Amino acid sequence: MYFYCEKCKKKYPINSHSYQCECGGMFKLHRDLGEDYADKISLGEVVTPLVHFQSGKLDFLLKLEGTQPTGSFKDRGARRLINEIHNVGIEKIALDSAGNAGAAIAAYAAAAGMDCEVYVPDDTSQEILHQIESYGASIKKVKDGRMRACSVVKENLGDAYYASHVYNPLFVEGVKSMAKEIYKQLGEHVPDYIFVPVGNGSLLMGLYYGFLELGRLPQIVGVQSEKCAPLYEAFHGLEPQPKAASIARAIRIERPKRGLSILKALKNCHGDMMTVKDEEILEAQKRLGKAGIYVELSAASALAAAERFFQAGKPDNYRVVIPLTATGLKR
Repeated sequence: MYFYCEKCKKKYPINSHSYQCECGGMFKLHRDLGEDYADKISLGEVVTPLVHFQSGKLDFLLKLEGTQPTGSFKDRGARRLINEIHNVGIEKIALDSAGNAGAAIAAYAAAAGMDCEVYVPDDTSQEILHQIESYGASIKKVKDGRMRACSVVKENLGDAYYASHVYNPLFVEGVKSMAKEIYKQLGEHVPDYIFVPVGNGSLLMGLYYGFLELGRLPQIVGVQSEKCAPLYEAFHGLEPQPKAASIARAIRIERPKRGLSILKALKNCHGDMMTVKDEEILEAQKRLGKAGIYVELSAASALAAAERFFQAGKPDNYRVVIPLTATGLKR
């Protein structure tokens, strides 16, 4: 198992303190057929439920990722990332995050006995900060938003390994497990559509690669806020618009590092990109709440998009899956 550059194909070991190629290319992961994962570190992960949800005349299948150990799908990526780097001797990590990824990686780092430092935007919720600190990680608050936090951590890594859920392909490798769970839960069938909130795209790419390995792709629909929709604009060939703050923090990423890979994946699976309004997100969150399901706003954005996409109706035999990315208890 090793990293290689998506541009020049140069190889790097897993424990390399380089987080991207010297040519500027992003890393991809090479894993030999049949090569085992490291799996020593666990927090008692579960196969998350896939439950039916009725929205008027529409029926959807909701994947409840809030039941993971730290409350979000990011546990899938964090488990794989921490297991593999722990296996090759990494003892100290640093990362940047606006929320769930920071909590997930800090938790698994604690279970592995690693030192962990998390750089966060200074407007990160107190609930998230308390969760990260409870795992023994140290927090560095950074002014001027999420992208600035990413710049600052890279400037101050020192001897720490950059355990980034954006740069490190091991994270997406872990998210692939969701695709394989859905496949089994549907009786070894692939859903017709999956609606996915997209910020940096780790969930979308994990699902894409997971289903690709299974040999059949669903149509993946990425969802962004209309206030910050760089991938929607690029996918539909639109002029970039000024970006503003949305209530859904996880999909407020102005310059996704793997944007080109995301667009290629969407086109390959005959997918689409949509935007939703803040009001639609809030209404979707309320509808879920009335069904007994409390989720973060980014998760509700995917339901809002699916409802609009099928507003004229949906064939009864279409299986439409919506991963609800995280519990709402963190906000």
